Amino acid sequence: MQIDRDSIEQNLRLHVDRLAGLIGPRTLDHPKTIQATIGYLDAQWAEMGYGVSHECYDAEGKEATNLIVEQKGSRRSEQIVLLGAHYDTVFCTPGADDNASAVAVLLEVSRLLREHSGKRTARYVAFACEEPPYFNFDSMGSQYHARESKRRGDQIIGMLCLEMVGYYRLEEGSQSIPPGIPKWMHRFFPKRGNFLAAVGNLPSWKLCWQFRRGFKRGTRRMPFFSICLPEKINEIRLSDNSSFWDQGYPALMLTDTSYLRNPNYHKATDTPDTLDYPRMTEVTLGVAGAMRKLLG
Repeated sequence: MQIDRDSIEQNLRLHVDRLAGLIGPRTLDHPKTIQATIGYLDAQWAEMGYGVSHECYDAEGKEATNLIVEQKGSRRSEQIVLLGAHYDTVFCTPGADDNASAVAVLLEVSRLLREHSGKRTARYVAFACEEPPYFNFDSMGSQYHARESKRRGDQIIGMLCLEMVGYYRLEEGSQSIPPGIPKWMHRFFPKRGNFLAAVGNLPSWKLCWQFRRGFKRGTRRMPFFSICLPEKINEIRLSDNSSFWDQGYPALMLTDTSYLRNPNYHKATDTPDTLDYPRMTEVTLGVAGAMRKLLG
């Protein structure tokens, strides 16, 4: 298959510019920005030929909306591989890396796999309300979706959480190590912020292994680091992946490691011009490769 990296990069730039440049901070306290975001995602997925469903729920007295598209599997359609990213921000930031970068990759992976006929069902979800004041509460979009999935008996064999995937540095010492990691393990962690990380809890080890193999098939250009750790290391629970762990589903957080690398985290300086779009292109290709492997 011929890969058009230039087109992917151009699309990624467009998505981030529209979300973080044109729309800006995306919070339920400013419903016009949320409606503009929903409208943009609806239009993008509709243009690809997907049907988009809205999963609406109450988030502390305000209506919140998860957006969902699915591509049914051919032989094991009851088994679901879910790729998701939250589209909201904290109030003070345009949120280019956090989390327009991830939404952009979500859109482009779903575009790349539009004609892929997998054995399993692909589910793509743009989550509401990951950020405070909703984080770690039932009003998180991913908490709601994971609970509803469990209630329905959905067989989610793997959830992949895109969380800040656009910021990369090449300098030695540009990557910090999570404070919860024991010092004896520090030597195993990268010191340059030039990689994508896949982080799971211990029960997600098999998903992590399968993802790694598929990611490497998708791209050889992107440095990649994967690890599964106990959930008592709190840093691995800081995104939508933890909502699925709470329901017993295997899940990974795919990330540039957020504040451990990016000095613009939750600041007004988290702008589109700070991101590395060629590396985001490789992330897109790697995640698409992993999805192909998981979908079969």
